[in-house]
Amino acid sequence: MITVATRTLLCYNRRFCSFPFSTTAISLPYVLPYCNTSISNGLCNPISLSPIRLCTNKIVATRSLLSDGKAQSQQNVVDILEERGLLESITGENLRAVCTSDHQPLKVYCGFDPTAESLHLGNLLGIIVLSWFQKCGHKPIALIGGATGRIGDPSGKSSERPELDLESLEKNVQGITNTLNRILSRFGENSFFILNNYDWWKDISLLNFLKHVGRYARIGSMISKESVKKRLESEQGMSFTEFTYQLLQGYDFLYLFQNEGVNVQIGGSDQWGNITVGTELIRKILQAEGAYGLTFPLLLKSDGTKFGKSEDGAIWLSPTMLSPYKFYQYFFSVPDTDVVRFLKMLTFLDMDEIEEIEREMKRPGYLPNSAQRRLAEEVTRFVHWEEGLDEALTATEALKPGAETKLDWKTIEGIAEDIPSCSLAYNEVLNLLLIDLSVSTGLLESKSAARRLLKQGGLYLNNSRVDNEGKRIEEADIVDGKVLLLSAGKKNKMVVRIS
Repeated sequence: MITVATRTLLCYNRRFCSFPFSTTAISLPYVLPYCNTSISNGLCNPISLSPIRLCTNKIVATRSLLSDGKAQSQQNVVDILEERGLLESITGENLRAVCTSDHQPLKVYCGFDPTAESLHLGNLLGIIVLSWFQKCGHKPIALIGGATGRIGDPSGKSSERPELDLESLEKNVQGITNTLNRILSRFGENSFFILNNYDWWKDISLLNFLKHVGRYARIGSMISKESVKKRLESEQGMSFTEFTYQLLQGYDFLYLFQNEGVNVQIGGSDQWGNITVGTELIRKILQAEGAYGLTFPLLLKSDGTKFGKSEDGAIWLSPTMLSPYKFYQYFFSVPDTDVVRFLKMLTFLDMDEIEEIEREMKRPGYLPNSAQRRLAEEVTRFVHWEEGLDEALTATEALKPGAETKLDWKTIEGIAEDIPSCSLAYNEVLNLLLIDLSVSTGLLESKSAARRLLKQGGLYLNNSRVDNEGKRIEEADIVDGKVLLLSAGKKNKMVVRIS
C-alpha cells in the first residue's frame, strides 16, 4: 500500500478515486499489481501543469484508443469552423494556435444529456463540430450525462426539467449511445470514444465535493451566468439543484482533463457559462493551463426561429423515432433563404462546391429545390448512412403522385408512421367507391370535395391518377394484399392497412 499527502498528489482511476477527497492521505491498495512503471516514472507525481496518469492496463488502453492515428488533415479546425459559420466564441486565441499541425492532436469533448431516447436536430451541430475535429486529426469524445441528466441543465429553459425515473434514464443513455456510435464511426470505429459521467459521479459524496470543489466556486460569478440570471428573474425562479448544474458540468471538464488528457470542451452558445466554469476550476484547483472552450451558434432559421422542430415535434436522429424518409423530407423543405447557410453548417461539402451551388441558384433555368435536394442527401447520409439515404430516396420517388416506380408493401409501411393511416377490413374496402373511401378514411372532408379534386386531376390511388368517378377498389389495387395508398394532391396522403 502506498500513502501520499493529498496536497501534493492528484491520482485518479475510475476504479477507486477521481479526486483526492481524503482529509489526510490517499491509499492505493491495488494499483501496483496492474502497474507497468515505477513510482519514479510517473505513477505518483506531484501536481503539475500536465495531467497525472496511473498506468493501469485500463487507463493505458483508453489512452491508446484516443491517441492512435495520424492527422487526416493539416487544416486548422478553428479556421474551418469559423469559415462555415460554426464558431460563436472561444476562450482565447491560444486555442487556434494549438490547433495547428505544429502541435499534438487535441482531445475534445461534447456533452449530451439523456433527456430523451434519441438525440435531436439541436444536438446535430455538436456531433458535426466533433466530426470536424475528428477529420482534422484530433480525438473526439462524446460524454453522455448519466449523472447530470438526473439534474437537468437550466440553460435555455424557462422551467425545471421533469425528473426521469431510473429505467427511462438508462433507456435514454442506451439509445443515445447507439446513435452516437452509428454517426461518429463514419470516420473510423476507433477514432472516437464515448463516456458516461455517472461512472465517476456515483462515487463522489456531497461533503467531499463541497470541500474540494465547492470552495473554489464564487456565488457572484455563478449568479452572473446568463442561464441563471434569466431564471432568477422569471416567475418560477430556480431550484438549488439546477443552480449547481454548472459546477457539475465544470467538474466533468476537470475530471476529463485529468483522466483522459482532454483539452477542449465544445457546446452550443447557451453553454458558454457552463464551459467557462470548467476552465476556471482547472485553473484554480489544478493550477494548470491548456484547457479551452469553444461554442457554436444555435441552429436558427433566417427569421430567428429555432430550426429543428416540425409540426409533429422534434426532428429525431434515431431511425426508430423518425424514419430516414421523413428526416430527408424535412431538409428538402428548407427555404431558399436558409439552404446555403445550412449547406455550410450541416454538411462536409467543400466551400467551393457550396459557392457554386449558390451561384447556380441565381442563374436562369435553375431547377427549383436542387440545393435543398443536395442538403437533404448530405445530411441524411451523414446521420443514417447510405442505407438510410437509399431508403429515403426510394420512398420519396415511389410516393410521388404519378411516379412510375412500382409500389410495394415494404415501401408503404416504411413511411406509414410518418403520415396518417387507418385500418379497415378487407370486405369493407373491396368494391367500395374510391370517392367513398377517401371520405371514410378522413383523407377528404366530403364526397363533393373528393369529386371536385378528382375532376381537377388531384386524386390518386397507389400513385396512379384516377379520372373515373365510378372507380371502385379491386383486389388488384391492394398492394401485396395488405395496403392501399391514397393521395389528395402532392402532400396529403393516407395509408389504408387491410386487415
